[in-house]
Amino acid sequence: MRPDFAARGEYGPIAAVIGWPIGHSLSPPLHRYWLQAEGIAGEYVALAVRPGELAEAMKGLAALGFAGANVTIPHKREVLALVDRVDPLARRVGAANLVLRDGRGRWLAMNSDVIGVKEALCHAAPDPAFSSTQALVLGAGGAARAVVVALLDLGMKTVVIANRRRERAEELVAGMDDSRLKAIAWHERSHALVDTGLLVNATSLGMQGHPPLTLDLSLLPASAVVFDLVYRPLRTALLQEAERRGLVTVDGLAMLIHQAVPAFAAFYGRPPGDVAGARQALHRHLQADRETEA
Repeated sequence: MRPDFAARGEYGPIAAVIGWPIGHSLSPPLHRYWLQAEGIAGEYVALAVRPGELAEAMKGLAALGFAGANVTIPHKREVLALVDRVDPLARRVGAANLVLRDGRGRWLAMNSDVIGVKEALCHAAPDPAFSSTQALVLGAGGAARAVVVALLDLGMKTVVIANRRRERAEELVAGMDDSRLKAIAWHERSHALVDTGLLVNATSLGMQGHPPLTLDLSLLPASAVVFDLVYRPLRTALLQEAERRGLVTVDGLAMLIHQAVPAFAAFYGRPPGDVAGARQALHRHLQADRETEA
């Protein structure tokens, strides 16, 4: 799908990431790195869209000729009701992180987070025994939903979901209707670690400016993998503790980069070629931010 903006815009296709808050997002430097590396005339910007203002923002994107947008917290579920079409994967997840406009100006909602999760895990743990492993997913929002679908597709034996509001975890389980899913109360999360081969933090806990995630990782098996979707800071307290215990870790940049590949291809007409270089560029960006804050 090629954006119709390219035919009208002096500077080529333009896309965005929309969310609230949005200042922490690394999507702009990631896509701009690829634009420069690929020699594509285009732009990618971050747009702060408050809760309750998504419908107006979508109208604005269309009026300005945007090719599409990545969608992040808190809009991943709400956006499904504001588009003309929802692709099967986004419908299954119950959330979208990508919206695109076709040549007739119609909006399509998609989900590339599932791809991002699968790629991140398979690169970090190329031979995981998912069929005999239990996963514990913390969170029940749009990102957590994508994680759950990815793990089910990878053949995970059991996926346990713990959320601070248990009813949201139960809603997720009921909506996906898979016998491998189980919702538990937030205070039960530590007990669940004993049988967990994969721990995924899909909450904002541990993110810069947010409360920490408290969890006793000594309860995890020595073969466990710990995956934190947070990337500010990149080495979260959770990942640092996991590394101290000799566990395999996966950071938030892995998912961010891999979910962005199909989005970039949809926005600008071809996939990016330099994934490894993008990670290095984002590392430099995070380091520069730390030095500025210091």
